Amino acid sequence: MHGETRLPQNGKEFALFLAIISILSVNIIAPLIMGFEFGFSKKVYFDTLQVIPFIWICVILLVTLVANPIVNKLVQKFIEPNDGFNARILFTILFSVTILSILLTVIGSWIGMREISLEPIQTFFYNWPRNFFIAFWVEVLIAQPIARFIMKKIHASQARKSESLSA
Repeated sequence: MHGETRLPQNGKEFALFLAIISILSVNIIAPLIMGFEFGFSKKVYFDTLQVIPFIWICVILLVTLVANPIVNKLVQKFIEPNDGFNARILFTILFSVTILSILLTVIGSWIGMREISLEPIQTFFYNWPRNFFIAFWVEVLIAQPIARFIMKKIHASQARKSESLSA
C-alpha cells in the first residue's frame, strides 16, 4: 500500500503513527480493563495511571518486535492483490489486536500487579475475551482512524509544500 496517504511513508512517520495509536490505546484500554476488573473509581483510575508508562513501553516493544512481523505475514495469507484498503486495515487490526491482547492479558497483569504470578494465566480464558473486545473496538473506532487522519493531513501538507516550491 505504498503511496497510501492514510499510512506512514517512512520511519519518522511510522514512529509518529505508532506513538499516536499506542498512546491513545494504552490510555483508553488500560483504564477500561481495570475498571471492569476492579470497579470504576478514582482509586482504580489513579492506580492505572501509575502503570500506564510501563505498559506503553511494553506495547511499543511487543508491536515492533513481535506483532508486526507476525501480522505482516498473516495479512498476506488472507488478502488478495485486488482487496481494498479497508480490508487490509481490518485484517491488520484483527491480527494485531489478537496477538497483543493475548500477550498483554498476561504481561499487562504482571505489570499491574508488580509481580510475576500464575494468576493471569489461570484466569486467561475469563479475561482475554473481554480484553480483546475492548482493544478491538478502541483500535477500530478511535486509535486507528485518528492516526490515519493525522497521516492524511501530514501528507496533504507535504503535497501543498512541494507544489508551492515547484510553482
